[in-house]
Order: sequence, then C-alpha cells, then structure tokens
Amino acid sequence: MDELVNVLAPVVGVAAALIAAVLLAAIVRRIAVRTLRKVPAIQGASRRALNPVRLVLAIVGARIALGVTAADNDWFAPVDYALVLALIGAVAWLVASLLLVFEAVALRKYGRDTVDHGRMRRLKTQIMLARRVGVALVITFALASVLLTIPEVRALGAGILASAGLISIVAGLAVQSSLANVFAGVQLAFTDALRIDDTVFVEEQLGTVEEITMTYVVVKVWDDRRIILPSTYFTTTPFENWTRSRSELLGTVDLDLDWRVPIESMRAHLVAILDKTTLWDGRTSTLQITQATDGMVRARVLVSAVDNDALWDLKCLIRESMVVFLQTHHREALPRQRWEAVHPPQPAALGPGA
Repeated sequence: MDELVNVLAPVVGVAAALIAAVLLAAIVRRIAVRTLRKVPAIQGASRRALNPVRLVLAIVGARIALGVTAADNDWFAPVDYALVLALIGAVAWLVASLLLVFEAVALRKYGRDTVDHGRMRRLKTQIMLARRVGVALVITFALASVLLTIPEVRALGAGILASAGLISIVAGLAVQSSLANVFAGVQLAFTDALRIDDTVFVEEQLGTVEEITMTYVVVKVWDDRRIILPSTYFTTTPFENWTRSRSELLGTVDLDLDWRVPIESMRAHLVAILDKTTLWDGRTSTLQITQATDGMVRARVLVSAVDNDALWDLKCLIRESMVVFLQTHHREALPRQRWEAVHPPQPAALGPGA
C-alpha cells in the first residue's frame, strides 16, 4: 500500500498543480482584461500571454508538488533539473509576451494623447523597436541562465572572463555586418530619420515603410510588393523621405494643349472639381502655363493632399476630368501638329523668241 501511495501521490500532486495553474491563469487574464478593457489591442496581446502564464504556473506547481511528494525518490533530481530548464524557458516566453502587452498599452495611450501623426509614427517605431530589443535581451539572459545551471560551465567562468577581450574581438569580426545592421536599426528608430508609415523613394520605387526591425526595413510599394533593405542602406545611401516633417504633399498634373486653350475656363473647372472631392486638403490649387514651345502650351495644375495615396487619386481625378472637359466643350484646345507645305517657285515662262 505504501508503495502504491508513493506512486500515486506525485501523479495526483502534479495533476492538481496543472488544474490550479489553468484556473489561476484564467483568473489573472480576466482581471487584466477587465482592468484594461478600454484598450482594444489588449485582447489579442493578453491572449498571447495566456499560454506562457499557464506554463509558468504549471511548472512551479509541479515542482512544489514533486518536492512535497517525491523528494526522496532517485528520479526526483533529474526531473527537477528538467523542470528548472523548462521554467527558465517559460519565464522568458512570458516576459516576451508581456512586452507585447506593454507595447499595445503604450501605443494606445500615446495614440490617444497624440494628435500629430508624425509624432505618433515616431513613437510607434521607437516602441516597437524597443520591444524587439527587449525580446533579444530576454532570450540572451535565458540562454545564459541555462548555461549557468551546468556546474562545469560555472567552473569555466573565470577562464571565460579572462579571455573575454579576445573572444569579443573575434566575435566582432565574425558578425561585423550583422552588428552594423543592428546599430543602424537602432539609429533609424531613435534619430527619427525613418518611421513606420513614412513615404519613401528607394531603388527607383515609391513605397511606404511597413516594418522596421533591428536588421532590415520592409518597404511596401504600390503594387503590394515588398522591398527588403538592410538597415545600413538607410544610414549609408541617400534616400527621399516624403513625409519626414509632415505627411501633406504637393503634386502636379501636366497637360500639353493647343495655343487656343481657354485658360480661364480650365481654372473655373478646376475649382469645380476640387469643390466636389474630399481628396483635396484645401491648401494649394493653381493652374498656370509653364511652357509655350514646339507648337503647344503646357498647362500645369498644382494641388495638395493629406498624404501620398490621396494625392495620387486626386491627380488622376483632375487629369481625367480635364480631358473630358476639353473633349466635350473645347475641342479646339486639343493638341495638334501643324505642317505647312512650301512649294518650290515655278520657272518663268520663256518667250517665243527664246
């Protein structure tokens, strides 16, 4: 009977610990969700943290249960060591998940208090990169903790510290390019040179910054392709940032027309177009003749919009509407090519005595 009790007691203890861990994790999540119910992103972030919380509580409960019921067994020491390693990994997973929760809460708070979209993009970039740096540090400390649980590794600590200078030099040379990208990514985030949702012109492509990591930047172009560029590209190569100081942009629409173009009618039609669309932000709208050469005149429309997407749609709208307007009401303004035929002079008629 005693032998049966010795076998069943650890099993029952571990099962009770698992059940308690699941119930306690559910209670903690319910409290967190109710406390932060005004943060919509907390739902998904807390759901990610639920599994690591369960795992941490389950491992802690299992260690306590086995320590009470099976501490005298021969198999207790290796099992307890395995649980320690699992606990280190579970805690690292939990801390990384909590960083996601803190990121969601911080973005919600600063997003609500910040009206400036440029500042919001800067904060979003910095908070996301800080979270990635935090996750990298957590993983590093977790691996170091696992190694320190090995007595032989602890014994080698003095020798490792003595040769740390040489090791750091060798490691620095081996991962020089990777470290350069890491430092470039940190520089981009905290010097405000590049932010998420910025409109940039790189590699002869206009796109939007979709993601900034510690080693690379993802730029989404207009046809949904992604350009993956190393972080050092933006610190060593000149690039255009169209929304560096503000997201509002100016754009032009050029029309090559005949000299008989009715300028005032086109200006009135431009005003009518802008009055009927929400794409125009109301800052700038002009129509001017910028060239009058090669048998045609160039009418240039200058307009403004809140961002690059709105500006593109506004330019297309103006171009199409102007073409239809000229085709319908002023066909004489459509571009024409003119040629003049020059006939050679006819020779004078010779008289009868010639």
